Amino acid sequence: MLLVLALVAVIWGMGALAGMPVRLRWILVVCLWLAVVLAQLVLPEGNGLRLATGGSAALWLMVGAAVVLVLAYRAGLRWLKARAHVAEEVAPEGPFRDAELTRYARHIILREVGGPGQVKLKRAKVLVIGAGGLGSPAIMYLGAAGVGVIGVVDDDTVDASNLQRQIIHHDGDIGRAKVQSAADRVRALNPFVEFRPYQRRLAEAEAEALFAEYDLILDGTDNFETRYLANRVAVALGKPLISGALTQWEGQLSVFDPARGGPCYRCIFPEAPAPGLAPSCAEAGVIGPLPGVLGSMMAVEAVKAITGAGAVLRGEMLIYDALWGETRKIGLKPRADCPDCQGRGLAASAGGA
Repeated sequence: MLLVLALVAVIWGMGALAGMPVRLRWILVVCLWLAVVLAQLVLPEGNGLRLATGGSAALWLMVGAAVVLVLAYRAGLRWLKARAHVAEEVAPEGPFRDAELTRYARHIILREVGGPGQVKLKRAKVLVIGAGGLGSPAIMYLGAAGVGVIGVVDDDTVDASNLQRQIIHHDGDIGRAKVQSAADRVRALNPFVEFRPYQRRLAEAEAEALFAEYDLILDGTDNFETRYLANRVAVALGKPLISGALTQWEGQLSVFDPARGGPCYRCIFPEAPAPGLAPSCAEAGVIGPLPGVLGSMMAVEAVKAITGAGAVLRGEMLIYDALWGETRKIGLKPRADCPDCQGRGLAASAGGA
């Protein structure tokens, strides 16, 4: 073994004196290593050359593996340093501050979101109709996820009966406007998000101008009049509408988006049910965590729609039965005679095909 080490030293020293490139010296050393291993494998046991070069191929194979590991480790360090250097140069000009990069780190390392997806979230504008049971978790998770602008429309005030499920509001908020209470929570949760409160009921006269400012609409209301209004305006502007509904122990969720091949809300629910057939939470009751589950799902669908991750619930409705722990999906199709979208989803599907 000493003979081989001496030969390595000679190769390295003579190469240095002759001005030989380091890469070429390494090639000569590797050739020497290969010759020694070959000699150990080919020459008979007890041969003088084998004994002079260690007497075992296993020893030299372990040496070679160790050298490869060291070189790989050093190469990895150089790569990481280079990436860190590039990040330091780019960060000041990028869309995120250092604090935001830390905040959204778990998103950025997700393959389906990554840096580009987080940039899309930061640049997105989402309007949430209703800061109640469904709106509460949806608003909080959209804020935590880094959606750049969140608008919330609600004319209601916080009541003690809301606090069993509307987790964005606190006991001290009783009597306050829900949009102001929600604004306080989101701003405390994520100061990098812009929150726009609209303390009023969604009205026909202003709905189109309001929707036009946003990329995506979340409907968490509890009355059909507002649902149909939101659907008409979203369809007219080509905005995706994420709609959730619940009662007692069961909830449902879908993404209505005729501009991209799906049905609209009115394709599935042509008319409001007769009075008494769809009682409100105040009339029928609702289990407290259920709005949290459905509202969080609405936020997930919004994040997916914005970033392009996965497949949103377009043309599908997810139904969750909390009492029995069951989840199922049903397919939804556009209707050609729909008064709101006139079967635009059918045309979009045909065009995409």
